[in-house]
Amino acid sequence: MSRSLIVMPDDSAKPILDAINRSTKSLRVKMFLFSDPSLLKAVIAAKQRGLKVRVMLNPARRDGESENRESRKQLEAGGVEVIDSNPEYDVTHEKSMVVDDTTAFVKSLNWETKNLTETRDYAIVTSHAHEVAEIVECFEADWARKSFKGDAHSHLIWCCGNGRDRIAQFIDDAKDSIFLQNERYQDPVIIERLVRAARRGVKIHVMARPPHKLKKDKLVEAVGGMRIMQDVGVKIHKLKHLKLHAKMLLADHARAIVGSINLAPGSFDSRRELAIEVRDADVIERLTKIAHHDWENSHPLDLTDEGLLAEFEDHKVKGTDELALHDDQGKHKVA
Repeated sequence: MSRSLIVMPDDSAKPILDAINRSTKSLRVKMFLFSDPSLLKAVIAAKQRGLKVRVMLNPARRDGESENRESRKQLEAGGVEVIDSNPEYDVTHEKSMVVDDTTAFVKSLNWETKNLTETRDYAIVTSHAHEVAEIVECFEADWARKSFKGDAHSHLIWCCGNGRDRIAQFIDDAKDSIFLQNERYQDPVIIERLVRAARRGVKIHVMARPPHKLKKDKLVEAVGGMRIMQDVGVKIHKLKHLKLHAKMLLADHARAIVGSINLAPGSFDSRRELAIEVRDADVIERLTKIAHHDWENSHPLDLTDEGLLAEFEDHKVKGTDELALHDDQGKHKVA
């Protein structure tokens, strides 16, 4: 099977651990967050049985918070080569692994325990030689601090590079339906494409994080983007029993994109991101089942002024005055 799908939390870390434990030559890991004890142990064990193991970690979030420091110490103590990700990018948000130069994992999930046990996340496993080679090429370029940017000829979807164009075209090509799972809907180009799709009759189902979970400096863009889509009939829901971390698009129950890309300008223009488009029948069949299952187990988001104000008050969210929300008497109210 040339491509397969991993669904979190349903499948657990087992498919990833199995791949690491079966590896015989090399591992390349590029990760935004890496802290899960079982994965740390497996990667160190691979090094200790003689593999060439290299790990590239994002050094810090945009706000300066560093979450990989302790993991890096553990990996280095185990003999693993570890470096910071390429400083050309504000953040390296890509989550990938290449095993023995023959199999690659393109993921939405970080290697932290909650993304293995609590969140809806996905990974595509590919053994297509041209896709694996492209991920290796990018890894080696980032390791050596050389330039690599996806373009119109790339097999995969890269940021910076061809990300916005590829996702916009994916939406433009939809004929009947689109299911989206993403944390943020902020990019004007992508929102425009979704609005146009809705207007030409494509049924669009959007799953998003609730507004109170968004960062304060992204509220205006994110809430505005969702409200624009809702105004043209796009249904917007939140998961009931799982946290949403996935970045997945499914069109016409025939094509899908899975990877690390949030639908936000920063992801397209200043971050290292990776996603893959697939049409494999078995992968699409399972993604379709999960998308419909999640939709059935979700709630509509209340994006009215009254609904947003109540949500922000319930969760003690401050600094929302830039949203210019009004109470039920039509008066401006600062949350």
